[in-house]
Amino acid sequence: KDPKSRTGKRSEYGIQLREKQKLKRMYGMLEKQFRIFFDRASRMPGVTGDNLIRLLESRLDNVAFRMHFASSRSQARQIVSHGHITVNGKVINVPSYMVKPGDVIEVKEASKKCVTILEALKEVSKSGVYPWIDLDIDGFGKKQKLPSDSVVKVKDLINGLLILVIAAVYISLCALK
Repeated sequence: KDPKSRTGKRSEYGIQLREKQKLKRMYGMLEKQFRIFFDRASRMPGVTGDNLIRLLESRLDNVAFRMHFASSRSQARQIVSHGHITVNGKVINVPSYMVKPGDVIEVKEASKKCVTILEALKEVSKSGVYPWIDLDIDGFGKKQKLPSDSVVKVKDLINGLLILVIAAVYISLCALK
């Protein structure tokens, strides 16, 4: 038995914190970025947990990952920051850029021969494309609408209610400082 392993039951706070950390790691975000997204999601009408995931799914690095331009979110983040992705014909190198419905996302012409991108595009046939994205295998894609179907798939992995509770507790603690 590992001497560092914890015995006993994890507290409610520990479970909530673990879920929040899992979501942050999944999207490659720091605490401050996560807090900004949570604030933005809480101001939107509707369920805050769904809004949060919708906002996270609308980041350019995540959309590039969902379009199979990269095999992981961290690789997608690097592809975006190195200027391989264009949005509506303009090179955007900010991974946190918020993609809007109807935006045309494509791989820059000079980057279409990049081995990393070509290898990742081969995965489309195995895992398919999300219903809110139109994808042309030639490196051209278009975001159709807000990612509502992906919220369900992501919520299978993350307990949205626990994230909301821990984020609300965290934000209220920060407000007291």
